[in-house]
Amino acid sequence: MVTYKDSGVDLAAADAAVREMGHHVKSTYGPNVLTGTHGGFAGMYRLDYPSGILRRNYRDPILVACTDGVGTKLEVAFRTNIADTIGIDLVAMCVNDLVVQGAEPLFFLDYIAVGELRPRQVADIVKGIAEGCREAGCAILGGETAEMPGFYPKGHYELAGFAVGVAERRRLITGRDVRAGDKVIGLLSSGIHSNGYSLVRKVFFDGEKEADLEEVLPGCTEPLGRELLRPTRIYVKPILSVLRRYRRKKPIKALAHITGSGLPGNVPRVLPKDVDVVIHKRNWEVPAIFRHIQRIGKVPEAEMFRVFNMGIGMVMIVSPHFEESIIEHFEELEVEAVKLGEVVAGKGRVKLVR
Repeated sequence: MVTYKDSGVDLAAADAAVREMGHHVKSTYGPNVLTGTHGGFAGMYRLDYPSGILRRNYRDPILVACTDGVGTKLEVAFRTNIADTIGIDLVAMCVNDLVVQGAEPLFFLDYIAVGELRPRQVADIVKGIAEGCREAGCAILGGETAEMPGFYPKGHYELAGFAVGVAERRRLITGRDVRAGDKVIGLLSSGIHSNGYSLVRKVFFDGEKEADLEEVLPGCTEPLGRELLRPTRIYVKPILSVLRRYRRKKPIKALAHITGSGLPGNVPRVLPKDVDVVIHKRNWEVPAIFRHIQRIGKVPEAEMFRVFNMGIGMVMIVSPHFEESIIEHFEELEVEAVKLGEVVAGKGRVKLVR
């Protein structure tokens, strides 16, 4: 007699994983979530929930959706056997893309595929997802955990995330109003975030001698493994705070989430074709971890800026009249913001200068 468990799928472990992750998921619920019990077939979300906040804030609501993953940063999680932060990255990669359009995240769904279902490991992943959702102000509305023996090695897993948000049509942020003379503000990153890890792995794991993940490199505050796993910063609440402060105006003309391709590749995605952005590299301090990657891997600086965020996780283009007050507002929120540069006539490119 052959059972499903004999083929590598443990249904009892799946049930245990659902129980383990349940309280993390429910910690993200608000009155708008109508799902009765965690583990149902689908989640339900009421747009006009009892407090009436959506009706009050959105007369012409536009739903905004995106999906993303965390790439090969997962290998660092496997090597360190730390699973309770990677879920924050998963949420951040999605909700930071939503807020770029001026959208408020409403709910999030995850997909977790594993080679062997380990309830504690899955619960740790979902713990991070829940933490990220609470930080972004959205609910975990559902998800899928798939055990795929023989497809993924034991102990390894793959993650994908899906987020839905809402924005008022007339307050969507599109970049179409960016003009020469506008100012550029940068919000500092927490580190590498979730892009460029194929190069990170090449530098630290693919040489004759692998890096010591327990070593604290000069200028860093944590062991290398933890430094490489430092969660992606979530910018949702501070940016929404600015948008709500200027509800009757539109001081923010464009936002760019700095992910793969860095500043040169992401800022042009929100620029009209008749302007350039000039960014002054001297205006912020590049985190030490990037300098170590550059030094150990002998990576040219131009390549570093094409691959990594280099310390700037979000770029904001604003009307010059609002530059100072927006930076002051971020200071009140204890969010690190710097003046990066300005918009000039051009051809839709980024110019990095000293």
